[in-house]
Amino acid sequence: MRLRDKVCIVTGGASGIGRATCLLFAREGASLLVADKSLAGAHAVAEEAGPAALAIETDVADSRSVRAMIAGAVEHFGRLDVLVNNAGYGIAGSVVETDEAAWDRLMAVNLTGVFYGCKHAIPVMQRQGGGVIVNTASTTAIVGIPDRAAYCASKGGVAALTKAMALDHAADGIRVNCIAPGTVDSPYFQAMRAKSGDPEALDRSLAQRQAMGRLGAPEEIAKGMLFLACDDSSFATGSMLTVDGGMTAQ
Repeated sequence: MRLRDKVCIVTGGASGIGRATCLLFAREGASLLVADKSLAGAHAVAEEAGPAALAIETDVADSRSVRAMIAGAVEHFGRLDVLVNNAGYGIAGSVVETDEAAWDRLMAVNLTGVFYGCKHAIPVMQRQGGGVIVNTASTTAIVGIPDRAAYCASKGGVAALTKAMALDHAADGIRVNCIAPGTVDSPYFQAMRAKSGDPEALDRSLAQRQAMGRLGAPEEIAKGMLFLACDDSSFATGSMLTVDGGMTAQ
């Protein structure tokens, strides 16, 4: 019960890594706000997580929506101990191929969404004497991959922002870290697979990115989230936890 008496928010909580993180946090004793742009999906996960979980519809690209999410957690639970900024997505394309509006939309979710979450959560954490923020970065913050220019840029920004906030708020008792997953078998991957002309070839090519020769499971990334969220990582701030099956070791 490493999160007993802790109030946690997980954005992008309705599916994939976010869902796995919500369910693990609930098993570890957290009071939980499941935030997602899909209210139905958030409700489904909250029901699965148990009576200490609530759902809220949140657009992380909208500052007012994020402010309401933070206020909702404080209003219902009385405090906020852990914010997991997990919502995000990817698009294909080189810089030349990437549509400018698509770039702006992706940055609004993947990077500005993290900024909004932290901007509105940190004052709450300051007033209560501390807290923890965990941001979802990616191995693409460490190494580039072809045909994902916007995604790589957004996750590199998350990693850099994490370090800056860790330094700015260490004296407030707020730890800020990020996690860098490798390729994970998530709904996003399944959507890619469905659009692929050769799903088996796609499976092989993505699995080969990892030295372990397979994709990660959302539950494996959630365990890293738990480590960064709980007191087991009490001496860690400004760091990136890489959980990538050896992708960046090659």
